[in-house]
Amino acid sequence: MGEIKLEPGWKEKLQPEFESAYMAGLRSFLVDEKKNGQVVFPKGEEYFRALDLTPLERVKVVILGQDPYHGPGQAHGLCFSVRPGVRTPPSLVNIYKELAADVGFQKVDHGFLEHWAKQGVLLLNSVLTVRQAAAASHRGKGWEEFTDAVIRVVNDECPHVVFILWGAYAQKKASFVDRSRHLVLKSPHPSPLSAHNGFFGSRPFSKANQFLLEQGIEPIDWQLPKDPGES
Repeated sequence: MGEIKLEPGWKEKLQPEFESAYMAGLRSFLVDEKKNGQVVFPKGEEYFRALDLTPLERVKVVILGQDPYHGPGQAHGLCFSVRPGVRTPPSLVNIYKELAADVGFQKVDHGFLEHWAKQGVLLLNSVLTVRQAAAASHRGKGWEEFTDAVIRVVNDECPHVVFILWGAYAQKKASFVDRSRHLVLKSPHPSPLSAHNGFFGSRPFSKANQFLLEQGIEPIDWQLPKDPGES
């Protein structure tokens, strides 16, 4: 990873993690992957893209994913999001369907979610890197501890945040969130395997905005621009 370049508010709170033994081990693992000729996604400068686009003091909503996409050109540091020009993945197609039913979302021809991130939606994967064409290949190497720390910082430092937890993995990872201050919204995962078991009809986007409004916080504009370059 080299010298960590990170949004200053996050860097201050997460500095102990970067100095930890598990992070040293993770660095060594990533160096070895590249020495051994493995292609790792996303690019190194995008490992912490979610944190850079959504500073700690601006976090309104947290959406948790698991791993980056492992195909060429897909991952760029935000969960569920892909670069412009890349086919929209099936889970995100289902997210768009629920958005349309919930808040009147107009379908777009891309899967680039930076528009949300810049408004305060922290699109955080549990594991921040992956080997090309090898799903879950970087699990258990230290990233989970780091992203647990990110969630703890949000829980402790932010007054009122909506945690949108899709699927058992995300729900377990954020099980310690203080529900007396934050809103926790749970449903099955939007993947084609589980979306019909309760994801569709769960209305997380309108519920999130209702909570934010009740706290005097500006709601999220979930409508993505037609042109991803306008994000």
